[in-house]
Amino acid sequence: MLKNYPADGYYDEMVEAAGKVRPHYEKFRRILEEHALDELNEKHETAQLSFLRQGITFTVYHEEGGTERTMPFDLVPIIIDHSEWQNIEAGIKQRVTALNYFLEDIYNENRIVEDGIIPKDLIKQNQYYFEKQASGLSLPHKNHIFLAGIDLIRDGEGTYRVLEDNLRNPSGLSYVFQNRFVMRKVFPEFFFEHAIRTLEHQMSHLHKALLAHVPENSPNKANPQAVLLTPGMYNSAYYDHVFLAQQMGIELVEGQDLLVKDDVVYMKTVRGLKRVDIIYRRIDDDYLDPEAFDPESALGVPGLMRAVKWGNAAVVNAVGNGVADDKAMYAYVPEMIRYYMGEEPLIPNVDTYFLSDPKVREDVLGRLEELVIKNVGASGGYDMLIGPQSTARDREIFREKILENPHQYIAQPTIQLSRAPAFQQGRFYPCHVDLRVFAVGSDHIHVLPGGLSRVALKEGSLVVNSSQGGGGKDTWVLKGEEVHA
Repeated sequence: MLKNYPADGYYDEMVEAAGKVRPHYEKFRRILEEHALDELNEKHETAQLSFLRQGITFTVYHEEGGTERTMPFDLVPIIIDHSEWQNIEAGIKQRVTALNYFLEDIYNENRIVEDGIIPKDLIKQNQYYFEKQASGLSLPHKNHIFLAGIDLIRDGEGTYRVLEDNLRNPSGLSYVFQNRFVMRKVFPEFFFEHAIRTLEHQMSHLHKALLAHVPENSPNKANPQAVLLTPGMYNSAYYDHVFLAQQMGIELVEGQDLLVKDDVVYMKTVRGLKRVDIIYRRIDDDYLDPEAFDPESALGVPGLMRAVKWGNAAVVNAVGNGVADDKAMYAYVPEMIRYYMGEEPLIPNVDTYFLSDPKVREDVLGRLEELVIKNVGASGGYDMLIGPQSTARDREIFREKILENPHQYIAQPTIQLSRAPAFQQGRFYPCHVDLRVFAVGSDHIHVLPGGLSRVALKEGSLVVNSSQGGGGKDTWVLKGEEVHA
């Protein structure tokens, strides 16, 4: 499989040098090379068909023709050694803890601004800062982040860095489980010879954490009623919503299925109204409650924020989380960790340049071809310029955007994103990868072992988002007792 595989230029998750794999991949390589090429092609097709038959899809907006896509799957997993995972896990817990302290602070005491750690304007001008709606709320466990998706990359030296924090409605958790299910089904032989951390009981952690967010005035504290609120089947992550609701054994509802009466949330059922205590919402803040946000929204529940304010219902993830996962605020997370926890960050950031600073802006505009430019509020790989892969026309468009609205963009160096082998169309070739690690919060933080490894299947591409042509890999975390072959 590695006969013509290029092993230089980038840090490779599997390949250490020409023809040589890293020790924790040796057993995998040995088993894989016992398979003939025809057999690998057949297993690859079986995996894709499994995703198709189960309806594992996502939606691509602004595309001609059909918008439904099956998630491309790659059979070469990302394998993470036990000791390396311990460092990742500790770093994710540290980061999510600090971000939660930050959210609780800025919607209540605002100490971090008063102490001059973060500029007031960076918060006040943020489109996701909902001071009126989110300030002063008494949240269960003072927890704003029920589910976080923290995106990690490795640089050219193999150092993990945080690329992005996702604290609003992080998607992709269902793919973590389905990637494992398909991999076990297609390649059971790998699991007989590797000691891999299981995903088997992870949904119970998620469900338990969800039910821990019971509001203070609920009469059902011992047996709270939780629902997952979805915008509906046309949302890009609808499969994610269906899967999570099914696995946790909670009702999947749309805004029209709920109503607020006397500041209490009820679900409409064939047997009448049923009180709802906890709403795991997958609707953006702006559409959540037409009384508190956009009055034109037909997706939300009128009066929902009143029920939250009076302690009759809990909404997770909490309203206003977007101010903490904004790409400009990202640069201050290391300072949050130092300020709230008195610790140094265990996982470093990628260097970030603020284009609102005239000197920085002038420097960045002079070398757009070297840098990555991102819209601070965009996600999914949209409104982003990757300098080394851009055309002169692309750079001119972004130059105009930056000059017109410099506060809306940040710049980062082009990281030599790590690679891993992918098997597509009958051959192995290197593709860039990242890792979304999921953390579940309630009175404590639990990190799911592994996560969603996303791969840029288009050769040479740095964009791993499924909406931009990326696919998924299974992610294995080896147990401590794993003995390398």
